[in-house]
Amino acid sequence: MLNRRHLRIKVLQALYAYFQSDEDSFKRVETDLLVSIDRIYDIYLYFLLSFDELREISEQKIVEGKNKIRPTQADLDPNTKFVENKVFRLLSDSRKLRLISEQNKVNWVGVEYHEMFKKIMTQIRESELYFTYMNSETRSFEEDKEFAIALFKQEIANSSLVYHFFEEKSIHWLDDIDLMCSMVVKTIKSLEEDQEADILPLFKDEEDEMYFVKTLLRKCISMDNDNLNLIDELTKNWELDRIAKMDIILMKMAITELQVFNNIPKKVTLNEYIEISKFYSTPKSSSFINGILDKAIFELEKNNKIVKIGRGLA
Repeated sequence: MLNRRHLRIKVLQALYAYFQSDEDSFKRVETDLLVSIDRIYDIYLYFLLSFDELREISEQKIVEGKNKIRPTQADLDPNTKFVENKVFRLLSDSRKLRLISEQNKVNWVGVEYHEMFKKIMTQIRESELYFTYMNSETRSFEEDKEFAIALFKQEIANSSLVYHFFEEKSIHWLDDIDLMCSMVVKTIKSLEEDQEADILPLFKDEEDEMYFVKTLLRKCISMDNDNLNLIDELTKNWELDRIAKMDIILMKMAITELQVFNNIPKKVTLNEYIEISKFYSTPKSSSFINGILDKAIFELEKNNKIVKIGRGLA
């Protein structure tokens, strides 16, 4: 499920595009942001559907082997452990997964995708993981589950072919893959034999998270002049055009959040934007942003612009 940090990153990307663009279209940037958040879920669905693609390709190879003019004994009596993996079957039979995928128009239909998975399956067959699993004499649901998780981590999530597919779909998806991978692993771990697969939602509380995203975006834009003036005042020894644009946007977001969301502790807001800066700005940005935001908090509190409600929110 999406967490607040990931939502902050999505707002950051939207604001960066907004402030870099010549267009002054707030409605468009908000629409694009909401669509980009919804589409993160597509990654999760694509990953879950990939198991059945691999199973079908493996099943097709078995059929082709049996239909050879001169089949070998291995062709006539193939090892069906992979195609009979119970985790693959649960995901394949999941009505919920099928319904959500259809609603989101997510599928691997097409010759190019079939060829992609054939290449991935070839790599899988050459792996030690596959060899060990296929030659193990035990057959249990737990073994199938452990194999499915390892297969996903080693051969699917790390596949350069899948990575390229996601990169072509959306450049921002590269920031979302790790989170969706964790959702896939959590989904597989939660599976129970002979029970329909449970598909995780994108949000824990969609209404609350959407309120957070929309409010943060709207307030950052409406409070932009005030936030910029405060940053200018607190960076007297710096020229604003010499400060990284990403740093300025991160500080604007933090200053906005400190004032607008009275149920988020100051320390949480401060730590979140410092951590985000470590991945999305310069190596020295985190300490710089930390120093400026400490000063911003002092100034805002002096002018009664930060009001926190609830125990432990100071």
